[in-house]
Amino acid sequence: MQELIVLSGKGGTGKTSIVGSLAVLADRKVMADCDVDAADLHLLLSPVIKQKDEFWSGQVASIDAYKCLYCGLCQNICRFDAINNFEVDPIACEGCGFCSHICQAEAITMKENMAGHLFISDTKYGPLVHARLGIAQENSGKLVARVRQQAKKVAQDNGAEYIICDGPPGIGCPVVSSLSGANMALLIIEPTLSGIHDMERVMAVCRHFGVPALVCINKYDINEDNTREIESYCQSQGVEVVAKIPFDNVVTEAMIKGVPVVEYSEGNVSKEIKALWQKISGILEEQDRTVLRKSRAI
Repeated sequence: MQELIVLSGKGGTGKTSIVGSLAVLADRKVMADCDVDAADLHLLLSPVIKQKDEFWSGQVASIDAYKCLYCGLCQNICRFDAINNFEVDPIACEGCGFCSHICQAEAITMKENMAGHLFISDTKYGPLVHARLGIAQENSGKLVARVRQQAKKVAQDNGAEYIICDGPPGIGCPVVSSLSGANMALLIIEPTLSGIHDMERVMAVCRHFGVPALVCINKYDINEDNTREIESYCQSQGVEVVAKIPFDNVVTEAMIKGVPVVEYSEGNVSKEIKALWQKISGILEEQDRTVLRKSRAI
């Protein structure tokens, strides 16, 4: 079983559109949406939810009105202004627990926080594991780890060859949680100055965690000078550019229809994405064979 994580330096680079198309093209796979802060892969794959689990993470202070002496100490010391009129604002509360330690009446307790939900769903393309954080909730890195763990379990139960993850943007905690232990990272890059900068940062994170990276340049023809700069940089870093996808309004049309672009059109974009998957699957298969040869040698 091989795990491919699709990343980008920022949101809006076309990452989810490409993952949706890979879901169509790949056989025997499980999809996972690890962008739990703004999950949207389900909009393309139209899942039917089979299982819904609560995600509990962090703590929130709670004041027992019968024990409270109304001394006001907790309100005065709360640095997050989460306690007003002796009531706790669960959104403002950071769960530090300091108020519970200084309350002389022991009227404040820390309660577990229900931060979101995790879903296992069926789609016409195969199983999908996805999640949704509640409003103003945090710990998305922990939820990403839960999504990946569940995706691996579903993949094992279904005998899947691939796990294809729609990763979060940026280089923060959710990205670290998505990358650790993955077999390959596909970086979706736009040929802009900020896109080049973001690519360098994400590539450095991949290198730090020892995850091989491939690059796909999306909308490569909107600035071909920057595209050449990206190719030059990737060559200097020993990273292969596996696809250059042209700009085409057909991608937006497919999103409006709520279907992956490779199902919506047979144009140049779809041809490039199909060639992209052929290259990725070939690289992953070769990587698998290399691991098998090394294990036999041992």
